[in-house]
Amino acid sequence: MAVGKEIRSKIKSVENTKKITKAMEMVAASKMRKAQERMRQARPYSDKVRNIAANLSQANPEYQSPYMRSTGDAKAVGFIVVTTDKGLCGGLNTNVLRAVTNKMREAKDAGKAIKVVAIGNKGFGFMNRINADVLSHAVQLGDKPLLDKLIGPVKVMLDQFVEGKLDAVYLCYTQFINTMKQEPQVQTLLPLGADRLTQSAEEKKAYGWDYIYEPDAPSVIDELLKRYLEALVYQGVADNMASEQSARMVAMKSATDNAGNLIAELKLIYNKTRQAAITKELSEIVGGAAAV
Repeated sequence: MAVGKEIRSKIKSVENTKKITKAMEMVAASKMRKAQERMRQARPYSDKVRNIAANLSQANPEYQSPYMRSTGDAKAVGFIVVTTDKGLCGGLNTNVLRAVTNKMREAKDAGKAIKVVAIGNKGFGFMNRINADVLSHAVQLGDKPLLDKLIGPVKVMLDQFVEGKLDAVYLCYTQFINTMKQEPQVQTLLPLGADRLTQSAEEKKAYGWDYIYEPDAPSVIDELLKRYLEALVYQGVADNMASEQSARMVAMKSATDNAGNLIAELKLIYNKTRQAAITKELSEIVGGAAAV
């Protein structure tokens, strides 16, 4: 019955693994709800900053912010790549990194150099493995992203664009659609298109007042657009974290289900092995009795 003992040991091991994956699934479900709430709370801030910046831009049409113009002379493009710090979340990071790699290949084919800011351990490790030029990185953000940790790395990329060293900056993250669906996104962050600052009739009515500027309108517009860009990156990180917890919950549920199926199969094999051993023993006893 040595084989039976091994199967029993394996059943016990898989049952322990199933308990762990079930616990991780429940933790991910709890964190997902909080991450979704943070994601929703971040949107009104970026919308309000965008509306005020749009209103100021319309009041000063002669001024074009450096965040809205690209000379096209620079021979490089920037990527802000948002991934997770931890694994066990299915193909979440693989999908977004594949989309980033395809975009990078297009840029290289166009003769552009690549500059990267990595947010999240997985993306940082991947960029180092492919020898990408990583200007800055932010890792170990925890379950609740803090804007303070993101501003530094993002500012590095924004400054490079304003100085004319970059033609464009792309924000790459996984957008949360629903619990079962998350989509990798590669969006143009800079230069800011005019479509980003368009207002609806309701928004124009809500923000249709004049402003007193200190020190001057261009400085205020630039500062507001900078805050808007930081808010967009924060929104991307919040989306990515909600996607991470959803993907982890689904992955752990799948692992729990697979463990349950494996336990059922192992128990069936164990019962068959045990039955075969009993039948063999009975045959030997009957055979011995017949010989006597």
